[in-house]
Amino acid sequence: MNLKNNNIKSFAKGVLVSDFDGTITLFDFYDLVCRAFPNIAGDFWTQYEAGKITHFDCLRKIFAGIRAPEARLFEIIDAMKIDPDVKRSVDLLKQNNWDVIVASAGCDWYIKRLLASKKVDIKVYANPGEYSPDKGLLMHLPEPSPFFSAELGVNKLAVVRDALKNFQHVAFAGDGRPDLAPALLVQPRRRFAKSWLAKKLIELGEEFQPFEHWSEVALRLKEQEGWI
Repeated sequence: MNLKNNNIKSFAKGVLVSDFDGTITLFDFYDLVCRAFPNIAGDFWTQYEAGKITHFDCLRKIFAGIRAPEARLFEIIDAMKIDPDVKRSVDLLKQNNWDVIVASAGCDWYIKRLLASKKVDIKVYANPGEYSPDKGLLMHLPEPSPFFSAELGVNKLAVVRDALKNFQHVAFAGDGRPDLAPALLVQPRRRFAKSWLAKKLIELGEEFQPFEHWSEVALRLKEQEGWI
């Protein structure tokens, strides 16, 4: 299975693969829930850093500890502050034969809700889940696919590699540690980075395009590609 056989528009000549938390949004869901519910983190992150559990299991255990009415979770999701111009940016890309794909190690429960709130319809590769006030946010590993990762749930590197095989132009936007390897696969002029990822690329001496708000990426691509 490849991207074009998985509900990606066949006419697209380019694709922007993007992280979600901290990239399309200003804040990460993980950071906000840990701030709202200080006791849920426990020592799970320490276990992850020690190599005792995977990144996916770390997040799964933390999210499962949330106890709050669904309305409270909706407030936290809204506080992630999705880029207000996300729809305009996606429309600009699509008008110029570019698709947009979200590749995230987070949960599609909040990702799809936020995108829907802005009436944005794009492909999302993320860990499936559902919320219960009594059981927390229950995140599951995605069904096996070429993009499956036992460590993260979604292998962003595999998503970008597949995109490079199937599209004439590929750009990537991200902000965190899991974004480093996929970012290095694309051309520097189509490599968009902020926060930790930007600092790491500077440290490695790698060129990239800095951004603060995700909507800047579409505008920069417009300039580079000469779109009207």
